[in-house]
Amino acid sequence: MSTGIKGKIRVIIADDHPAFRDGLSRLLEDEGDIEVVAKPEDGEEAVSLAKELLPDVAIVDIAMPKLDGIETTRQIKACCPETNVLIVSAHNFGSYILAALRYGASGYILKTASLGEIAGAIRLVHAGEGVFDLKAGSRVLCRLANSKGENGEITDIIRPRELEVLRLAAKGMGNKEIARQLIISERTVHSHLINIFRKLDVGSRTEAVLHALKEGWLSLDDLP
Repeated sequence: MSTGIKGKIRVIIADDHPAFRDGLSRLLEDEGDIEVVAKPEDGEEAVSLAKELLPDVAIVDIAMPKLDGIETTRQIKACCPETNVLIVSAHNFGSYILAALRYGASGYILKTASLGEIAGAIRLVHAGEGVFDLKAGSRVLCRLANSKGENGEITDIIRPRELEVLRLAAKGMGNKEIARQLIISERTVHSHLINIFRKLDVGSRTEAVLHALKEGWLSLDDLP
């Protein structure tokens, strides 16, 4: 197994379009802190290379041969839980977005995003943050926000302080910003997020925010 260049974010790019794979790879290599270690052309190859190389981030397209991006995400997260999956797709169908998040993707952005946005998303998911392109999922968020849980009550699920942390996370703040805003330590913010993920049975900030929108604990006004 290749360990790559020390300190760099090791990435695989799974996409069935050679021009996209090669073009994005060349551009990302110029970023300095990102190393592209493989460019699989289908879902099966992506899963196999993820097992072999254990990349930090797997960029996965939705529409691929052999295994689609949803199943590819599920299998990568099952065999390589430390690899963060970032969906970069031309499709913004709500069902794709929700399924990708349900199976463990840390983010979902569109191929129309700029190089800077894609590189920034890679860094964020590598750092454990969730990335969700509101242009890709505005209809999903609206539907979830208008679909309340059975009673919309938060008691006995997450505590008021945890909800404060989640609300700030929904605005796109990182742990350091949240800590500064609430006058607590970054370690405490991290602990609150871990507790939220455990209680909601989710694996990322994005999933937690979507869950809270669905239950009516957060509103679209809480988003950036």
